[in-house]
Amino acid sequence: MATIKVKFRPATVADHEGSIYYQIIHQRKPRQLLSGYRVFPSEWNEKESKVIVRQSGPRSMFITSVHEQICLDLERFSKIIRNLDDRGITYTSGDVIDEFVSYSNRYSLFKFMDAIIDGLKKNGKLRTSETYTATLRSFKKFRNEKDIMLDCLNSQIMEGYAAWLKGRGNRPNTISFYTRILRAVYNRAVEEDIIEDRHPFRHVYTGVDKTVKRALPLRIIKKIKTLDLSLVPALDYARDMFMLSFMLRGMSFIDMSYLRKCDLVNGYITYRRRKTGQLLTIKWTKEMQGILDKYPENRSEYLLPIIKKKGTNERYTYRNVGYNVNHNLKAISQKIGIPFPLTLYVARHSWASAAKEKGIPLSVISEGMGHESEATTQIYLASLDNSIVDKANALIIKSL
Repeated sequence: MATIKVKFRPATVADHEGSIYYQIIHQRKPRQLLSGYRVFPSEWNEKESKVIVRQSGPRSMFITSVHEQICLDLERFSKIIRNLDDRGITYTSGDVIDEFVSYSNRYSLFKFMDAIIDGLKKNGKLRTSETYTATLRSFKKFRNEKDIMLDCLNSQIMEGYAAWLKGRGNRPNTISFYTRILRAVYNRAVEEDIIEDRHPFRHVYTGVDKTVKRALPLRIIKKIKTLDLSLVPALDYARDMFMLSFMLRGMSFIDMSYLRKCDLVNGYITYRRRKTGQLLTIKWTKEMQGILDKYPENRSEYLLPIIKKKGTNERYTYRNVGYNVNHNLKAISQKIGIPFPLTLYVARHSWASAAKEKGIPLSVISEGMGHESEATTQIYLASLDNSIVDKANALIIKSL
């Protein structure tokens, strides 16, 4: 079995930091590997072959971190050597070093997440890959682009990340969004037996707070509908997309964007929610058609004037249009004095609130989409005869 020793090499210049390195010995043949950690001679205990950790001092936190990193490196070496011995193959001290370097290249957090993101893209899970990419980008900023090994993640780092996010003005749900994704990545590494679970997320919030419902009463929806925006086409278009979302039972913008002309048959739209896969059918009304008639017929396969050109990057187009719509909706909210920014998602909450005001049973729709998960709400909707929901929708639209 190979053995590992931690060594210190003083600098050639007095009072400068020296290098810590590992000596790997197998079958009496030694090899060396620089650790990358540097300390002063006064911070090294030659007799015990370890750094001197002090409770106070300007470098106490740094030395403690070096000590922890060395311990993790030694664990990693031990695991590699056990695996090589268990396989019963002949190996050299150089093979141990190669395995260690290979492990470092594969199982840093950044590289591990990059591999997961690539897999998600190949499996067609583009939305999930985008959330993982956003989380990785955020964590890289926190780390100043400095990578970290998966088994080096600890509760102090995660608490620091949560505090950093809070300091940048992020709300609890946003912080939880990022930490939940990092936890999923970490748990995957644990499941694949890459690392041991050190529970680095035990002191950070990974729940979901109930957000304040931003639903507008029907009188405000009616005010938005009757605004004269004919001289400002961008605002007019944003208002029309908002109204269509509301009339289509709070349909999400991504689902609106991908509605195809062939989805509208005999006065009904049938589509699958891209988020949940739920199959929904909605009656197409004259009010919806009236909005659609304002715009030239879409030359693409899609029904609404959102993705209008063939051969374009559809995902980029809908996201760009959605961003512009939400930006212009904020201008509309200022025009009519709404106390919070108007967004397409407000249409979803507003339809739910309007349904409740019209006496629609909770089995049709939960109060203001108040379920713990949106999927639960969709299960309720799908379990009913669509005619019930269509009648409810007709009542709401007539109230405008």
